[in-house]
Amino acid sequence: MNYQNYIISDHRIMLGKPIIKGTRLTVELILRKLGEGASENDLLSAYPQLTKQAIQAIMQYAVVNW
Repeated sequence: MNYQNYIISDHRIMLGKPIIKGTRLTVELILRKLGEGASENDLLSAYPQLTKQAIQAIMQYAVVNW
């Protein structure tokens, strides 16, 4: 999986924070929710535009960039 297929950074959207393509969901938000104990299913229920692949891409992005 290439996280770049799912995550972009555009200065016109959310001040350039990394987001899931086609949404305003930031990588930071999803990682924070996971850190607070949210499960993958919790996130998929709360954010219908999110996919399992996008969550995996976020995790890969975090490993590579932080």
